[in-house]
Amino acid sequence: MTSSPASPLAQLWAQHPVRLARLLDLRDQVAGWLDQYAVPPFDLAVRLTMAPIFFRSGLQKIGDWPATLFLFQEEYRVPLLPPNLAALLAATTELTMPVLLVLGLATRLAALPLLAMALVIQFVLGAANPAFSNPQHYFWMLLLTGLILRGGGRLSVDHWLLRLSRRRMGDRQ
Repeated sequence: MTSSPASPLAQLWAQHPVRLARLLDLRDQVAGWLDQYAVPPFDLAVRLTMAPIFFRSGLQKIGDWPATLFLFQEEYRVPLLPPNLAALLAATTELTMPVLLVLGLATRLAALPLLAMALVIQFVLGAANPAFSNPQHYFWMLLLTGLILRGGGRLSVDHWLLRLSRRRMGDRQ
């Protein structure tokens, strides 16, 4: 019976356990530093990147409401919704959800309808009219999905409310 050769990592560990342990410690320190100091501003930057894209679109919609209604009747034909309702929902979503993103309040919930809008723009409207198909929408979808999965981060009202809630719950126990 022959034994299988040890993996390269196992061989390296056997030869240099102290060096490898130091490298792993260094990796953990760098990851900890990134988690503490780099990730919170990154999460904020993602929220601040996505918010104005949708907010400006909402302002444009309410800035010329008759033109918006015409576009939803003729150009932005969203399935299952009457054009007037689709226009109202789009404008309302684009004006409210970005404010929540900037604050980091209900971040996951705010990112959901924006992700749905990006999906509709890319895959429903884009399928009907190639002019709406834009690779940038995939970038939006990726960032919005990240917000849904991770939340607003430490520089958000969500985080502050969670900490406040935990403190109050700790006082009751």
